[in-house]
Amino acid sequence: MTRLHDDPERLAGAAGGSRVELLLFKLGTRQLFGINVFKVHEAIQCPKLTALPGAHSVVCGVATLRDKTVSVIDLAMAIGGIPHPRDGSGYIIITEYSRSTHGFLVSALDRIIHLDWRNIQPPPKGTGRYSYITAVTQYDHELIEIIDVEKVIHEVTGSNEHISDGVITHDFSQDGKHILVVDDSSVARHQITNVLDALKINYTIAKDGQEAWDRLSRWADEGKEFSRFLSMIISDIEMPRMDGYTLTSRIRGDARMKDIYVLLHTSLSGVYNQDMIEKTGADKFLAKYDPDELAEVVQTSLTEHRHHLAL
Repeated sequence: MTRLHDDPERLAGAAGGSRVELLLFKLGTRQLFGINVFKVHEAIQCPKLTALPGAHSVVCGVATLRDKTVSVIDLAMAIGGIPHPRDGSGYIIITEYSRSTHGFLVSALDRIIHLDWRNIQPPPKGTGRYSYITAVTQYDHELIEIIDVEKVIHEVTGSNEHISDGVITHDFSQDGKHILVVDDSSVARHQITNVLDALKINYTIAKDGQEAWDRLSRWADEGKEFSRFLSMIISDIEMPRMDGYTLTSRIRGDARMKDIYVLLHTSLSGVYNQDMIEKTGADKFLAKYDPDELAEVVQTSLTEHRHHLAL
């Protein structure tokens, strides 16, 4: 299959608006799953894998691709399904999440589809495997499930959630600062709020852009003075119902809240620049997840907000 990141026009189009391209695949059953094309480097037939002693049980091994070693995760097994046979069958989807490259073993590749984020919905409430589903959608009368890959990677590889000594330089406990956190991934929400707790900052959580917009609209209708009440918004980009781009655009288009500082904090790493930040109307882009960097950005923004209020 083609290297999907080799098409600059596709990337520019996917990055610039509220539409998304999903690569569909299967995990040993008829159920279709999807992953954002923007996170996929390439999808290939499963190469020879080398066992990795001591690795997590869902890691099939490592593959050498274009002179780079990539660990390969059995995605079906990782979300509680039946492991894929270790017989060389299947395909590997090579992805970039949160500054690192990962391979996911799947049983079959299907096709690429184009959707609007508004047609992607939160998953049904429940237990079991749905704890790994971050969104669902319908296409050609078929249910497509979108896996919380951030959660899978976190469970397999772990992450550093500790803020280094000396990074916290400001005390906001008496300032009454408030931040709106917007992310559909439970892992990402936990990581962000860990940082805010360490900084002693109050926050409200929204699980997608629509929930965030509804909350902002209610606050505005209640007469909240955003310049004093809400110090900043930390938002993911990829979310069901309303993505981070659309949320930012709506905020900038509403005179009551247009000056709120918006940080886009996303696992879509390595593909953005200052032009894209300006195009979306956000104040800053930060790739997930480095607790020190997030703490520093939050402190800088809130310090500037404090100085602005003092003028």
